[in-house]
Amino acid sequence: MNIIFVGKFRGRPLRCQLDGPRQLLACSFIISLFAGLLVSSGYWYGKTNAAVNELAALEHDISTQKILIKEARLSAESELDALAARLGKMQANVIRLNALGQRLVKVAKLDSKEFDFKNTPAYGGPTESDSVANIDFANVVKDLDKQLASREQQLDVLEEVIMSRQLRSESKPRGRPITKGWTSSYYGKRADPFTGKLAMHKGMDFAGKEGSDIVAVANGVVTWASKRYGYGELIEINHGNGYSTRYGHNAKILVAVGDSVTKGQAISYMGSTGRSTGPHVHFEVLKNDRQINPAKFVALK
Repeated sequence: MNIIFVGKFRGRPLRCQLDGPRQLLACSFIISLFAGLLVSSGYWYGKTNAAVNELAALEHDISTQKILIKEARLSAESELDALAARLGKMQANVIRLNALGQRLVKVAKLDSKEFDFKNTPAYGGPTESDSVANIDFANVVKDLDKQLASREQQLDVLEEVIMSRQLRSESKPRGRPITKGWTSSYYGKRADPFTGKLAMHKGMDFAGKEGSDIVAVANGVVTWASKRYGYGELIEINHGNGYSTRYGHNAKILVAVGDSVTKGQAISYMGSTGRSTGPHVHFEVLKNDRQINPAKFVALK
């Protein structure tokens, strides 16, 4: 076998003759070694390429996980912000309810130590779990919401009851029907100033300067505002709960039937109309349409 290598080797082709077993074996070994090198190179290239692909896939997975972690963090922060806002709103409600409670305690004249809305209430007791992770914050907030709603409703009812009681108190006659002046006659039997005979005087008289203010002694509604025999210019006010008051001998009436009046409001000017001997107001307190002694109501503040 002749093998000819064509090239410029000293200006002529190189020829190699393989005519022995050893030469053939050596040639076969060289060819096999070369083929092995080619196969090994291909295998190494394939393994390297696979590793590179796996590394790229791993990097992609890592990037995906980073994105998911970022989204989870943003979601958690958003949930925490929402929880903080909700807790802030609940805290504002607690402050408002505490302010309402303090006002009710003051209005109702309750024991401020028993109904303490300023300080956090004392509480405690053993717990079955020390792990914060075991606490369901959503249910805790939900239960607190329910408690606050119930407390608010109870306080509203308490406020309505107290205000109703206060309204009844303000509707009860108390104080004098004048701002300046003096008591000139009391309730009971006395000598009639016109006849001199003993007669029942069913009210109290308060004298003063003509034209001075006559005021309502309680909240109520005007049921009479005109002349009446003996009383001259008369005002009658219904205060509810069976109470009403009368103001007689007025020089001028400032209210009309159906008007709502409040305690201390000027309703007329002092005069001497009707059966009167001088400027004064004849004041009566009626309970269930019957005149009673005004003295105990006048003494109240």
